[in-house]
Amino acid sequence: MKYTGSCHCGDIGFEFEGTFDEVMECNCSHCSRKGYLLTFIPHEQLTVSKGADCLSTYTFNRHVIQHHFCGKCGCAPFGVGVNPKGGKMAAINVRCLEEFDLAGIKRKPVDGKSF
Repeated sequence: MKYTGSCHCGDIGFEFEGTFDEVMECNCSHCSRKGYLLTFIPHEQLTVSKGADCLSTYTFNRHVIQHHFCGKCGCAPFGVGVNPKGGKMAAINVRCLEEFDLAGIKRKPVDGKSF
């Protein structure tokens, strides 16, 4: 399935193909404050279709994930980093997907506070 998404103001657009039946809901200080619901894909499957030059980046804790957000509206549609095996990954905030049914997706709690 092909998914498209954007930041709130629309300056950043992205797309990817894939399937998923659950999202990660992390309780770390960053994810919980932002309300992230995440799915992870190989980085090469993510295409920034609009506004790559509008992206700002925030890193914290171990500095292994670059949390990208729009410099204009502040919305954070995705981040990039590496998985435990060293492969480049993208973390998609499914709240930023177009026409996506949040009520129909299973949420998997993750204890990010303990990392």
